[in-house]
Amino acid sequence: MIKVSTSAITYAKSLFEADNNALSDLNTVLDVINSSKEFELTMLNPSISLQTKYEIIDEIFKKELNEKVLNFIKILVEKNRFNEFEQIIQAYSNELDEMNNIKRVEIVSAVELSDEQKQKTIEKLHIRLNKEVKVNWALDTNIIGGLVIKIDDDIIDTSLKNKLDKLSKI
Repeated sequence: MIKVSTSAITYAKSLFEADNNALSDLNTVLDVINSSKEFELTMLNPSISLQTKYEIIDEIFKKELNEKVLNFIKILVEKNRFNEFEQIIQAYSNELDEMNNIKRVEIVSAVELSDEQKQKTIEKLHIRLNKEVKVNWALDTNIIGGLVIKIDDDIIDTSLKNKLDKLSKI
């Protein structure tokens, strides 16, 4: 997950209140940004007029995006916030997850866990968080054993490496 600025959260919440079904459209814009750095640079270039930028946005997206998202993109360009687009998508996704009672969690293990181990871990987190849990699994042999669970800004570190580090400080 990327770090999200306060302004990105504010813009995402505003869009979410206006349209809580815009994630697909936002991802369409992100796909264009990722496939054409020229488009992104054009939107960020202060020497290009707003009118020209609006025309480019209309040309590319008028048939692809709903009107609220199209106007939202124009507002971001106008307010010089287009550089925060990826953060805004992250914040928008967070709002959507909150609405749907979903919590995204990252779990790092030293070895590949079996499907049964993964399911038990998810069930325990579901009970603890009282939310549907979506997990991004990762491997890191440096933790030696155990798990490192990242939930928002909280980290639950049950790794063997962490335990050994604590012992060495005694």
